[in-house]
Amino acid sequence: MSRTTPAGTPLGDAFHVYDTTLRDGAQREGISYSVADKLAVARHLDALGVGFVEGGWPGALPKDTEFFARAAAGELQLRHAVLVAFGSTRKAGVRAEADPQVRALLDSQAPVVTLVAKSDRRHVERALRTDVAENCAMVADTVSFLRREGRRVFVDAEHFFDGYRFDPDTSLRVLDAAMTAGADVAVLCDTNGGMLPLGLAEVVREVAERTGFRLGIHCQDDTGCAVANSVAAVQAGATHVQCTANGYGERTGNADLFAVVGNLVTKLDMPVLPAGGLVDLTRTSHALAEIANLAPDTHQPYVGASAFAHKAGLHASAIKVDPELYNHMDPAEVGNTQRVLVTEMAGRASVELKGAELGLDMAGSPEAVSAVVGTVKEREAQGWSFEAADASLELLMRGALGEESPVPFALESYRVIIEKRAGADAVAEATVKLLVDGERRIATREGNGPVHALDAALRAALEPSCPWLADVELSDYKVRILTPGGSAGTHAVTRVLVGTSDHHGEWTTVGVHSNVVEASWLALVDALAFAALRTRMPVAV
Repeated sequence: MSRTTPAGTPLGDAFHVYDTTLRDGAQREGISYSVADKLAVARHLDALGVGFVEGGWPGALPKDTEFFARAAAGELQLRHAVLVAFGSTRKAGVRAEADPQVRALLDSQAPVVTLVAKSDRRHVERALRTDVAENCAMVADTVSFLRREGRRVFVDAEHFFDGYRFDPDTSLRVLDAAMTAGADVAVLCDTNGGMLPLGLAEVVREVAERTGFRLGIHCQDDTGCAVANSVAAVQAGATHVQCTANGYGERTGNADLFAVVGNLVTKLDMPVLPAGGLVDLTRTSHALAEIANLAPDTHQPYVGASAFAHKAGLHASAIKVDPELYNHMDPAEVGNTQRVLVTEMAGRASVELKGAELGLDMAGSPEAVSAVVGTVKEREAQGWSFEAADASLELLMRGALGEESPVPFALESYRVIIEKRAGADAVAEATVKLLVDGERRIATREGNGPVHALDAALRAALEPSCPWLADVELSDYKVRILTPGGSAGTHAVTRVLVGTSDHHGEWTTVGVHSNVVEASWLALVDALAFAALRTRMPVAV
């Protein structure tokens, strides 16, 4: 593709990419970072080139206090990012320097502090149980104190958009109190996530015109618009954008860092990351998902595995001519790759492109292409799914090209018995009879289920001539019932996906049959055939 990542000098302090994964993102249900996790996340974000990393709330949470202590002791060496401590303003009626929570922000030794301040009069009066004047004093006193202590200060105006619609004068008084006291940025927060892009942009533009302050934006995703709202705010004049990795956060989450940065760089030509940073988006996204112990979102913009995956034959035909026709950008710019999915919707172009992706010259064998297209359509009508089983698809394509089957045996028979013993769990026993290198082999093994027993017996029969099997492991097993049984002529069809791995990678194979054991067997055989293909072992069928 002809497009390239915009060149030029990074915007530096003229524009802030501010990450709050370690504080706001950690509020997502199911995430619980250890201190070691938090240090690892911060290092990844710094390597990406994020400008500010909010480490948490020291003094309020013991883990966050420890995180800042370990960072200050030298465990966190940042090259690009500046570490930020998050906290609240002083309490009503207390001097800022005497407030233990404010002192904890200083003790964190973070060079930047972000203060959360109420900017909705209803919250001031009902939640804080004070008046607007005291609330503004709380903001001003805390900012002034931190500035005198040498800290740079950002202020998060919590519930700003809701408050501005209810009582704009109060919301603007809070911003004025913060900025007059020395805050660098007034961050407008859509805390409840209820705004839509046009309305949010209108407010940002209006506030910028009325105040002249440097504005930031912080969006929650309750309407599914956090990314769009963040970009709209930037277009309306915000020069500081707060995000979380992969959109992690409370309720439905926050603005996704990778989608926001992807849009700013590739759509608005804003070099908000250091040179070379954009290509690390996908890697960083997946690394942070791993630390959070969450599966990466395959359909995430820019960085998801399906972000540039094409299934329709019409798409593939156009991509074959020019990838730009059905990609909004070159996936390599963000460290991702284009994929072609071969399914019942695929045509000849899909098969040819998939072959090229796998290193096979399908375009030079039109008969083979026709055979693959026909077989895929026929099998998927029966319940097979090749888009989730690239290994089975590659075996099918190689077979259509006339390659010898890599299955390292010929099956004579297999048998599986399930025995329930009194007072014990059910045990499966499998016996396989194979021809391997012209030799008849019989092996029997037990397992905790029929597939486990079959896999064990198959390995026992093959290992003498296939030593590479020691490195091959069954890593995943999924079963799906495709059609319910019950009436004459209608049978339940079972689809089995088997994930297999070795030291070099993973692959998935598929089997479909009305009998779950046979479906599993078909997927297991393909898994071992693909393993044999990967190791280039001589095979005997």
